[in-house]
Formats: sequence, C-alpha cells, structure tokens
Amino acid sequence: MQLEDYFDFLAPNDIRLKGHRIGIETILLDYLELGLFPEQIAVRYPTLTLEQIYATITYYWHNQIDVDAYLHAWKEHGQRMRAEQERNPPPAVRRLRERIHQREPATQTQETSTREQRTKQQRTERVRCISSG
Repeated sequence: MQLEDYFDFLAPNDIRLKGHRIGIETILLDYLELGLFPEQIAVRYPTLTLEQIYATITYYWHNQIDVDAYLHAWKEHGQRMRAEQERNPPPAVRRLRERIHQREPATQTQETSTREQRTKQQRTERVRCISSG
C-alpha cells in the first residue's frame, strides 16, 4: 500500500482521510500545534485507526514543504471565511445579535439598580450597627 492510498485528494485544498470527512489538517494541527501524540489523537477521533493517524503524520514528514503550504492556505481560508461571516452574518445571527443588543441596556440598568440597592442596604446596616453600639 502506498502512503497516498490512505487519502482522498478531493481538491488542492482538500485532502481527507479515505472513507472519512476528516481532513489531514485536523490530525496535523492536533499533532503540530497542540503537541498531541498519535494515541491521544486516536482518542479524540475514535473513527480513525492509529494506522491512519500515523499515515497522516508520515505523509506530513515526507511532504513537509507542500503540506506546510497546504496548512497555511487552509488557515488563511478559514480566517477569510470568518471575516466574511463577521461582515455579512447570516440572518439568524443578525437576529440573535439584535436581541442581545436590545437586552444589554436593560441588563446593565438592572445590574446598576441592584448594586445601588445593595450599597444602600449596607450603609443602613452600618448606621444601625453604629447607632446600637
């Protein structure tokens, strides 16, 4: 079996483990950035075999320059997509943000009022203590 046989090369920016929706970036970021051992990665993704995880890591070390470029492009694409979503959020997200925004002033007013009441009660208690002492 060739190392490449473990993967589905769907597009230049989409390499997945054969028979899974899991991309090599998922395994490699756990390995490279989180410093997880293959056995720890296997626990996180129980549908993968240890052999598949080791194949992914081996593929990385055999093609490090290309895979580093792949990972860099993958991260940049993710950042662009998040920025685009932030600029143009879906309607459901816009509605949720509007609701949160509408509740914020009321919540802040309630918190301020509660804080003021607590301060008044504490002052009253102090006066009582001083008066009775």
